[in-house]
Amino acid sequence: MSRSLRAARLATFSFFALNGFLMGMWIVHIPAVEHRTGISHAVLGSLLLLLGGGAFLGMQIAGPLTDRLGSRRTVPAGAVLCSAALVLPAVAGDVLSLGVALFVLGFGNGCLDVAMNTHAVQVERAYGRPVMSAFHAVFSLGGVLAALTGALTLGLGWSTTPTLTTVAVLGLVLTVPASTALLPPAEHAKERGEAASGVKGRTPARIWALAALAFALMLCEGVANDWSALHLRDVLDAPAATAALAYGAYSTAMTAGRLVTDRVVARTGPVFVVRYGAVLAALGLTAAALGGSVPVALAGWTAFGLGLSGCVPQFFSAAGHEDRGGSGTNVSRVAGLGYLGMLAGPAVIGPLTHLVPLNLALLLPVALCLVAAGAAGVLRTRTPASEGSRPRPASEPAA
Repeated sequence: MSRSLRAARLATFSFFALNGFLMGMWIVHIPAVEHRTGISHAVLGSLLLLLGGGAFLGMQIAGPLTDRLGSRRTVPAGAVLCSAALVLPAVAGDVLSLGVALFVLGFGNGCLDVAMNTHAVQVERAYGRPVMSAFHAVFSLGGVLAALTGALTLGLGWSTTPTLTTVAVLGLVLTVPASTALLPPAEHAKERGEAASGVKGRTPARIWALAALAFALMLCEGVANDWSALHLRDVLDAPAATAALAYGAYSTAMTAGRLVTDRVVARTGPVFVVRYGAVLAALGLTAAALGGSVPVALAGWTAFGLGLSGCVPQFFSAAGHEDRGGSGTNVSRVAGLGYLGMLAGPAVIGPLTHLVPLNLALLLPVALCLVAAGAAGVLRTRTPASEGSRPRPASEPAA
């Protein structure tokens, strides 16, 4: 294994960690920005939709650009834009400027997300074995680091503007050395030449199937992000400190699971990981929703995070390996719909609670997990050509 390939993998880790850290620092400072601009929770909720809209647009633009220019160009560009845009919410003084700031921040995040995932596919292909889940684990670790850093700076009384400005500068500084280690454009051009017909004008049906599964399971992730603590507090009447452990248990299990998923995929294949991971997630959330006690609920949310942990990275990987000449476009379709699912999760559960209790509303993501488990076969390699373009687990014989 060449030193340059190891360096490319390390650089990819850096960009995933940076992306998680940048967005985590924004999340930590949301209350401070809301207070400084004097907006209500309702207005903030509406403005956050602009963040999501910007991210979705950025993903759809960055995908074809990455196919055309190569990820060595688009990854640093996305990192620079996302880092610089982090300052904008800190200096926004009213609703209009904050809305523009969040849209630009979302756009930068979407561009970086697709570009770095496309490069991760290139690295995985060069390694010849699954490595995608570890990148997503490092993204989660970047968010954890942001939470710890934000807690420290806010505890020290640092104001939002200098803090986010400092983080933005650090992001720009990190981008320079990391970008030089990315796989060269020549490698990307070679991959485009190997594609039978270049970037297709029509997205393959299999990509839309992967995108639909990403939407379903990332909706489940969104539910955990916003409703896990509320479930313990409102349904089980747990103290606020105890209720917070639900999200902590879920996110810890999610990160830990992603750190080991690549080894499991190498032995068993992506179909096994998604099928039984989704089943485990469904069982865990069912136990949490219907168990009736705090310990059972915490165990259920832990199982939910562990089961989901390895699923979504398999969809990104499969999309990127579907067509070497159209990796960026295919990843953008899966990432875009998945991101919409993440946003839809909290929004869907809220209205459902007007019809049924919260614990019963949580059975909707349970159903989506079971659907994903049943449809996991879409990840199975079906043609000799595609088998040659994707790392094959030891359990999957060559054609």
